[in-house]
Amino acid sequence: MSKLTKLSKAAILVSVSFGINKVLAILRQLIIARQFGLSSELDVFNVANNVPDMLYSLISGGALAVAIIPVLTEVISKENRDAAWKVFSQVANFAFLITALLSILVAVFAWPLVQHPLGISPGFTLEQQSLVVRLMRLNLIGTLIFSMAGLLIAGLQANQHFLLPALGPILYNIGQIYGAVVLAPEQGYQLGSLKLPAYGLGVNGLVYGVLIGSVLYFLILIPGLVKYHFKWSPRINLHDPYVQKILAMLGPRVGGMLLYQLTFIARDNIASRLPLGSVSALTYGWMILQVPETLIGTAIGTALLPTISEQYAKGEIEQFRHTIARIKQVLIALAVPSAVLLAAVLGPFLSFAFGFDAESTQLLLWVSRAFLAGLLSHCLLELGARIYFARQNAVIPLIGSAINLVVYILFGALLTNPMGATGIALADAAAFTAQSGFLFLTFGVITLKEKQIQPSFKHLWQIGAGQPDTRDTFLRALLGSVVGGLVILLMLNTLNAILPSLVVGLLAALAGMTIALLFVKKELKILVSL
Repeated sequence: MSKLTKLSKAAILVSVSFGINKVLAILRQLIIARQFGLSSELDVFNVANNVPDMLYSLISGGALAVAIIPVLTEVISKENRDAAWKVFSQVANFAFLITALLSILVAVFAWPLVQHPLGISPGFTLEQQSLVVRLMRLNLIGTLIFSMAGLLIAGLQANQHFLLPALGPILYNIGQIYGAVVLAPEQGYQLGSLKLPAYGLGVNGLVYGVLIGSVLYFLILIPGLVKYHFKWSPRINLHDPYVQKILAMLGPRVGGMLLYQLTFIARDNIASRLPLGSVSALTYGWMILQVPETLIGTAIGTALLPTISEQYAKGEIEQFRHTIARIKQVLIALAVPSAVLLAAVLGPFLSFAFGFDAESTQLLLWVSRAFLAGLLSHCLLELGARIYFARQNAVIPLIGSAINLVVYILFGALLTNPMGATGIALADAAAFTAQSGFLFLTFGVITLKEKQIQPSFKHLWQIGAGQPDTRDTFLRALLGSVVGGLVILLMLNTLNAILPSLVVGLLAALAGMTIALLFVKKELKILVSL
């Protein structure tokens, strides 16, 4: 096997840590699911997270963090780390003030945000809406802490440091698990001879767990700041040329993240009118989609951004394009089998993990499969968006986000009545496919123009259909997925009478993935030699 490069080491490190984090996140969700089921109280908790999550994404989780990394990489490349920290401090100070102001406004206007026909839960009862308001206001405290931690993560990643930022989400989930296991339940959990305390706080305990996790997330990053000699500068200079570059990206990036978060608002708006448990089924289905999407798309994209930002800042354009092409092949090779095989094998795992009745399990199964139909597009979007962020261009991703929202609403309106929550999940798949397709088509046109080639219908067709290497990867990945999927279905149908369904599911998943990966050995070699 080829020697691991700096980028491949970072990608594997981030993927492994994200994997641990996802295991903890799933454990947390399973504990919550077994305590609350697909209940009204849990629907309220999930809805109450939306606006605080949107604020986090707009300030640091997606918007500002992605705008900072390419610019800080440029400052480090052209000047030094001290200069980069001065730029970072000014932006962080500005972001803190904006986050605090927005959090106060959301807390003050919480009731209209919840009750308005275009709000987050107009279909809930007054009692449910009152609980949403209270939980949302508590969540805003964690949002402020979490947002600042998100900015610190961006600063460390710009310095090509990924370990502590990868550990942060793990500690965040540990805090949430504490809330779910100790603070929320009426009766303490029994672990062997040890009985854990129980404070009986219900969904309030879940929110307190979020606050604890946010503090842990923040504290774990401090050693990294010490290592890279972080010096805080208590000033804001919006006329600094590097700060202006960040702010120039921030405007359209915030717009893009706002449009993205509006899809969640639209989802809950529609789902609040569907039968009880639909909101939670969509939340769990989204969580299941996020496991492979995070391990594949987000992990690789997170490790990739500082590298391609550096390549573009140094003018290494051909290397920049070459890296993108290879990453695209890897994403296809991993995402296609993951989507197909998970869709085939999910049933036994959902029955075991959630403990729902047969009807609820079937709802969750089909919602999850519908989400998985868009897994490849979600993963490609992680690359497509970062192509433009590395070039310090957030306008094209903004247009892509607008396309996503429009397609999501159109397909949601079309599919919800005949298909219920499953239709909303399919609308998600259609929307992300449209968005990622737009980004790569646009990048292909830009590349042709940079090479002084006039784009034509023939060129657009070639770009849309994919380059030869990409098509070959897709066809081999699809063929391997079909073969692996058939093996999974065969094992599920023949071994259930002999072995427990969970054991059969594990064996079938292992066999199916082993077979599928044999078809994409070339791309696996690319992954470790990036």
